[in-house]
Amino acid sequence: MTKIITPTGTLPFKLIPAAHNPLKLPLPFSICRLPAGFPSPAQDYIEQFLDLTEHLVRNKTATFYFRVAGWSMRDAGIEEDDILVVDRSIGPRHGHIVVATVDGDFTVKKLYRRAGVVELRPANPDFKPIEFSDGQELVIWGVVTSIVRKLQA
Repeated sequence: MTKIITPTGTLPFKLIPAAHNPLKLPLPFSICRLPAGFPSPAQDYIEQFLDLTEHLVRNKTATFYFRVAGWSMRDAGIEEDDILVVDRSIGPRHGHIVVATVDGDFTVKKLYRRAGVVELRPANPDFKPIEFSDGQELVIWGVVTSIVRKLQA
């Protein structure tokens, strides 16, 4: 059976956790829902402020950001240059999108775990799943909880 590991301790590189963000940027935020159809001029006021870290991060000390390189997760809505919010405190389960290390390299894929089969599956038919055989170790670094994307440069 493939052994799935979620590592703890120091890493061979430096990452800055979400908890280290010294800048709190409160953004104006209207609690009214934005209609996707006809505009509603009565909703032109701000009722509170939104802190994106508080909105996107559940566990600040266990959450990190990764920038995506490549298109293997395109059909899951993850694109080149997106920023992934990754929480190390969440236990990886079948169907989760995870950040894992394979042969020392990071990758983002969907975890498939059924009937003794463990795979990291891409969400793009141009890429092949990464299959793990009996006795191999899969190191799952964290679970993707959010995606941050600029719509225009």
